Amino acid sequence: MADKRLDEATNTETVGHEWDGIEELNTPLPRWWLWTFYATIVFSIGYVVAYPAIPMVSKGTEGMLGWTSRGDLAKDIKATSDKRSELVAALAQTPIERLDPDSDLMRAAVAGGRAAFKVNCVQCHGAGAAGSKGYPNLNDDDWLWGGDLKAIHQTLEHGIRQPGDDQTRFSQMPAFGRDGILSAAEIADVVSHVRTLSDLEPKSAASQRGAVTFETQCSICHGPSGEGMREFGAPNLADAIWLYGSSRDDVTATVTNARYGMMPAWGQRLDPVTVKMLAAYVHSLGGGENFVEQAAEANAEPAEQETDATN
Repeated sequence: MADKRLDEATNTETVGHEWDGIEELNTPLPRWWLWTFYATIVFSIGYVVAYPAIPMVSKGTEGMLGWTSRGDLAKDIKATSDKRSELVAALAQTPIERLDPDSDLMRAAVAGGRAAFKVNCVQCHGAGAAGSKGYPNLNDDDWLWGGDLKAIHQTLEHGIRQPGDDQTRFSQMPAFGRDGILSAAEIADVVSHVRTLSDLEPKSAASQRGAVTFETQCSICHGPSGEGMREFGAPNLADAIWLYGSSRDDVTATVTNARYGMMPAWGQRLDPVTVKMLAAYVHSLGGGENFVEQAAEANAEPAEQETDATN
């Protein structure tokens, strides 16, 4: 180790170390840097005193100001809840069928329903509500149980095949093959007929035989032309929308074993206002029905009540 000395080129004292002929100068830090460093030390001490900073066994130090991030969050949540309270109260008091499609209340309900849909419904219906095989597309205008606000709300609130709910939606299609109601040949003929209803295959001798079987076995729920009946939850077989697929194999599987789709009764899991919001959002997706007629009825009924009261 070499002794400390002054470097001739810079007139700066060396630290006394040397590595392969390279020496280190003992250059002092700039004064502004030192004062900044001292200021950060003072600031950190003040921060530890004023704010939560040091973790302890069960909790951290609280700080003299009494501030906590959880306290800030609680204030924000309360402020948001206070803002929503008026909306929630209005929605709670308004029957679902009386929501005005052009009102701020409806727009707020749709926005709230969109958020609730992302949390509770996308797992089955998809982020865009387009559904998949066995899960309905909520953007089209094909509805098993009805597509107006009240019908959608009923379906959401009580679900489909929800055990313990007396008002749940429930349809019962026989398993024509599994239960031995129809033979394999008769099922094949019915499938041919059903596929001709939506122009998936041309009419044939098999479809004509299947039409006879369809009339005796299926028309009571699906209607003579296969247009479906919502009171039974029987789908329209004459359009191009197929929940479980339209191929011969898919339709054969449906006729043979039947389908028993299920949906939770959201009224048992969510508060009534959130269920209303979900109904409003689903209705707004593009397939909602009877908006004009529903709004007209809602606006006309109070006037009729007022006339009755004056009489």
